[in-house]
Order: sequence, then C-alpha cells, then structure tokens
Amino acid sequence: MSNTAILPDDIARAIADPKSYAEWDTLHRMLVDVRRDRPFARAELDDYNPFWVATKYDDIQTVARQNTQFLSGMGGLQTKSALQFQIEAGTGRQFRSVVAMNQPDHMKYRMLTQAWFMPKNLQQIEDRLRKLARLYVDKLAATGGECDFVSEIAVHYPLMVIMSILGVPGEDEPMMLRLTQEYFGSNDAELNRGKAAMTPLEAEQAVTKVVSEFNDYFRKVSEDRRRKPTDDLASVIANSTIDGEPIADIDAMGYYITVAFAGHDTTSSSVAGAIWALCDFPEQLARVRSEPALIPGLVEESVRWTSPIHQFVRRAASDCEIRGQKVRKGDWVVLLFPSGNRDEDVFDQPFEFRVDRSPSRQIGFGYGAHVCLGQHLARMEMAIFFDELLPRLERIELVGKPRRSVTNFVGGPKSLPVRFLVH
Repeated sequence: MSNTAILPDDIARAIADPKSYAEWDTLHRMLVDVRRDRPFARAELDDYNPFWVATKYDDIQTVARQNTQFLSGMGGLQTKSALQFQIEAGTGRQFRSVVAMNQPDHMKYRMLTQAWFMPKNLQQIEDRLRKLARLYVDKLAATGGECDFVSEIAVHYPLMVIMSILGVPGEDEPMMLRLTQEYFGSNDAELNRGKAAMTPLEAEQAVTKVVSEFNDYFRKVSEDRRRKPTDDLASVIANSTIDGEPIADIDAMGYYITVAFAGHDTTSSSVAGAIWALCDFPEQLARVRSEPALIPGLVEESVRWTSPIHQFVRRAASDCEIRGQKVRKGDWVVLLFPSGNRDEDVFDQPFEFRVDRSPSRQIGFGYGAHVCLGQHLARMEMAIFFDELLPRLERIELVGKPRRSVTNFVGGPKSLPVRFLVH
C-alpha cells in the first residue's frame, strides 16, 4: 500500500497491548508523538488483524459520526486467537449488546430505554442517589482518614446506583462487583476470573464463563419482572417489544450487561480518576471547594482526564478516505479516546487538570449515534457524589503509588491509597 502511513511495530504493539493502559503516563508521552507524526496510521502485527488507529480528536469524531460507514461490533482490540475462539465456541451468541449493534437494530433497541435515561426522568431518582452518595461519604469518613479509595468507595457507590435502578437486591453487590471486574479486567491478573496471568485466548475463555454466570442471574430477574413488573429499569427491559414481538432473551441479556457492567465501571473509574487528579493538583481541589458551581466542570474534566473507555473498534462498510489515507472495506479502525482527549489542537494545556476548562469538549462518553446511553446518569451521580463530598473534605493526598487496571477496553484506577480529612 504505497503512501500508506504505517505505525512502527513497537507503537502498534503499545496501542494494542492491555498492559500499556496500566502505564498511563508512558502511553500518553508516546501518543504525543503519534498525533504529530502519524495521526491516522495503519498497524500490522502478526497476532492481530491489520488495524488503523485514529488518535486525533477530529478523526475520532469523523469516524464515530458516520455510523453506517464505520460499523460497530467489537470493543477493544482482540488477538486473532481470541477472535477465532469466539467463532468456534459461538460466544457471540451469549448476548447481543446495543453497543455493538448497527442500523436498523441499533436505534430500535436504543429507544427502548433512551427516555428512561434522559435528565427529566432521572430527576425522579435524584433523592435516591443523594442518599447513596451521603452513605459512601460517611463510609469514607469512617475509615479513619486513610484507605484505598477505589476498593472501599469508588467501585461501590456507582455499582449501588446501577443496582438500585435495575431493582436488584443490595446483598448481591459482592457478586455483581466480582463479575464486573472479571469482565473488564480479563487481562489483569489481579482482577480476572483466575486471578492469574492469562494468554489472550485464556482471557476470552474466562470472559465466556463470566457472561454465562451473569446471564443465569438476569434470566431469573427477567422472569420475575415479566410476572410482576415494577417501576425499575429491569422491568422496562424485560417487558420491551421489538417490531411487536417480546424482546429476545439474547438481547435482554445484552442490555443488562451494558447497563450493569459499562454503567458501573466507567463511572467508578471517573470518580477515582477525579480523586487521583485532585491529589496531584491540590490547587484545583481548593478551587472547586470554594466554588461549588464548578462541580459540573470537575465532572467533565474527570471524564476527559480518565477516559475510561480506551478504545472502540469500527469496521469500514466500504472504501473511504480519512486524513488522506485510503481505508478499504472491511478494515478495522481503532478510536483511541484517551488520545483524542489529550489532543493539543482541541484542548489548551491538555496535560493539566482544570476544573474550569471551558468549553469542555471531552469525548469520554463516545460520540455520534453510539454516544453513551447513560451519560446523563453518569454526570448526575458523579456531580451528586462531589456535591456531598467536597464540603466535608478538608484535604486529601496520596500515601502510595496508584495503579491502573490492565485493559485496552474499559478501565481506570484499580488502587488509590489516600490519606484525608473528612469531617
């Protein structure tokens, strides 16, 4: 392919490798050069199908906006062996997520719950979220001034929010947390199902078991809501119809997975990322504490800074051109959201955490037709949590080295040791 921009193998490997996203600062230093020298380039690695990488904000938006030209269907990059296992084992038939759907199905399924997730409807659960936020701020205070913020607070508050809106019992939280971490942490030896280093194929096999266990749980929830509907989101999903027919089991399971897994992990990562950033930029903590009106800015900057969705892979439906590069039908294109959220052409001082950044044009929730269905809920629960926390938070600092999860798909901080004063 003459005149094709090719990524050097070491850079391509870093973008594909889940371990790179645990070395966040190193990855971002590399991406500064990639955005300058090879902003849209092709990678060719032996163990992956060839893929293009979009690192610039405008290119990510361009691809995400053209949802009939660039098709969904995958999450982060997967090796050839993992993809082959999915085909041979039929794991793609375990569930069908709205995130991976294309038109016309995508909009039909998205509309089933879109109204439920709009700000006007979410006002009805604001008091419930505030009680949960206050509960977890109290729990933070009760730790005695030192804790791992991720394991004791950040992973629990958003999960309890999700469980509350789904209407599942609070006592099932340990199981739900385990499944969420095993799903997105399949490449992380501390989070995956085997709690050990795994090959990409072994990780895919483990995810299959996670999904099977999750489906068993939510089939029972669906059966119960069909017999006895309530006002929760699980009832909406269980009793939905598509083209006049009851929603298929495979699609209902996909909806539950999308809400429970993605709705939890992205928000917990952003909350933890915010606290980490406020430790690193104490003047920003002082600023937002003195000006609570900046809390919405803190939320947006936290999502930009953390970029909990690392990649989405799109597949070209026909030949086209991006930034002068000829993309062929069937080619994969990786949307690298952390890079887009640090694009120097869009963000002034992108490596500074600023709660007053305006306008905030972060694309951490995705873009276009596939923009995060729960983005308004995420903003709301984060804003409420900070609204409850900041007036009581006198100071906070790191007391150890924070660590990020090993994943190229969805993730963020997995350990955040802090010392603080909460009154």
